[in-house]
This record gives sequence, C-alpha cells and structure tokens, in this order.
Amino acid sequence: MKKRVIGAFSLVCALSLMTSFVVKQDKINNNEFDNATAGIVSMTAVDLNSASAGVSESDTVQTAVADSSAYGYTNLGISIAEGNVNIRETASADGSMVGKLPENGAIEILGNEGDWYHIKSGEVEGFVLAEFIATGNDALTKANEVASNKAKVIADAVHVRLEANTDSEILSNVFTGDELEVIEELGEWVKVNVDGEEGYIYAEYVECGVSLPDAMTLSEARYGEGVSNARVDLINYAMQFVGNPYVWGGTSLTRGADCSGFVLSIYSKYGISLPHSSRAQSNYGRSVSTSELQPGDLLFYGSGGISHVAIYIGNGQIVHASTESTGIIVSNAFYRNPICCRSLLD
Repeated sequence: MKKRVIGAFSLVCALSLMTSFVVKQDKINNNEFDNATAGIVSMTAVDLNSASAGVSESDTVQTAVADSSAYGYTNLGISIAEGNVNIRETASADGSMVGKLPENGAIEILGNEGDWYHIKSGEVEGFVLAEFIATGNDALTKANEVASNKAKVIADAVHVRLEANTDSEILSNVFTGDELEVIEELGEWVKVNVDGEEGYIYAEYVECGVSLPDAMTLSEARYGEGVSNARVDLINYAMQFVGNPYVWGGTSLTRGADCSGFVLSIYSKYGISLPHSSRAQSNYGRSVSTSELQPGDLLFYGSGGISHVAIYIGNGQIVHASTESTGIIVSNAFYRNPICCRSLLD
C-alpha cells in the first residue's frame, strides 16, 4: 500500500546529527536496492492542531464533529468490527469492493447515504456500513487506546542494525515510506520492532509520530508467466486475511496467527501439512534462489538463525503475520535479507 506522509504533529526523532562520514556509512548505497519498494502497512498521522470542520447540514452523519477533529482528521471514525470491513464503491452490499478497513482502522467521514458512511481512508474512498464505525467521542476514545508510535522512513534506503552503532550487524533494510513500531527513542538512534526482533535505526532517517491504521487498497498481485493456478489461488486466499491480527502461538486466519501459524493454516487448505515453527518449516520442499521465486514460495528470515517466515506473492512482495502492532501485512520481500527460500508447490 502507498504511504501517507506523517502529519504536522509528527515528531522528528533526530535529536542530534552524526558526522557526514557516519551518516553516509549507514545509508544503503543507491544501487544496492534499485528495485526495492516499500511494503509495510500504511498508517495515518496525528495532527492535533488540524482545523475543526464538520459535515454540511444536508448530511445526516451523527458525529460530534468538534470532538472528533484529531489525528489528522476533521471528522474521525474508527472501525469497531472484528476483522476487516469491506469498503464498497457504492452505498450497497452489491457495490464493487474497492478496499478493506482493518480492525481499529481510521476514516474521514465525508457524508452518508442511509445506513452507509461515505468515507476516505488512506488511498481508498468509498462506502462502509455505519454500524461498524464509532464516531465522535467514542471514536476519539478508541483512537487513543489503539494509536501507536511509528517511525516513518524518509530516506531512500536505510539499515536497521542489531545495536545502536554503524559497525553493528544489519538486521533489516527499510525503504522510503516504510513504518516501524517504535520501542524507544534514544537520541541519535531509534529502537524499533522488526518482526518481533529489536533493532536500531539512525534517527535522522525517520520521522516519529503517533498514528492509526488506515484502509488497504485491493491492488492485485501481478504474476509472471508459468505460474500455476494453484499458486495464484493460494495467494488470492492468503491475501483475504491481510489486516487480521497477529497472535503469538495462534493459527487462526481470522482471530489471530503468528508467522508460522499463518503459513501452516494457508498451506493446510491445499493439503500440505507443516509444523508450527518457522525453523522447522524451512526443512520442507526444495531450495530455490531469490531469482527463482514464484508466488506461493516461502522466504525465511532471522538474525543468528531462522525466526520468521513469509509467503511470496510476486512482484517483489510478501504477505506475512509480522508483529502484534501490524498484524498480517504485505511487505517488500527484501526488507531484510532472507536466510533461505523454499518451494513447496509444483
């Protein structure tokens, strides 16, 4: 999904600058990731100083406009449904689906038609059933509960390191627009969460701010020639659960799964039984190189050993159960270097 720039309230994390030598040392060379694209779930930004602007009198949206002007929204709504809410092109259950609003996702309410709100969230504009949306003070209360501190990457490509120094081992690579959960701001460095592992990113290359999740577009994954119907079907199936929660030890595609639980549950639909361990799953199938990857193949990541697994969806992207704060998301396949890749499908 495309990212939105963190708003005026966003706090720039850098408290001091390193010398130009150190700065250059921790940015990825421009030619190192020519084809990299950002893939971490997009979040909306906080702007507590945004102007209060309500809906017109012709609208019948029953929201406390003055009380819901926050987090970059003038008329904030928050999803209170369990799981994703479908966003329709028209105010009808028969309308074409144009996006999905994740649990606790934030929207700008533009108006309403009957039982439907006309909304905009992230890059998506459409209609959602009003019964799934909290408004006014209820929306603000919910937003304050679920908002989280995120670091948004503002440089082209940056290393996330295992320790807060430029000589440390690289844990992950992140790109413009990617967002990471902030654990702690440490002056020149920001401690972040990467798939449950702690890492450090140089503060000059990120902006930190409190944010809310927004809607996901329904851009279809692109597949190359020779991709089997089984692979396409598996990816389409897996993508249905984007936005659902991450739960450590879980295997439920709707109520929550961890990385290996997500993979084993997806593959079980296709008659392939896998253990509930990313390290154990790496022993299944056959090894493939990154240049041979096809949709449905598995990528394994970790520092000092395998600790995370994701499903390749094509076009340089993966779908995976990432962290508790992001849930099941789509990411750049090379946001960190995979330890190995395995193919379990024909």
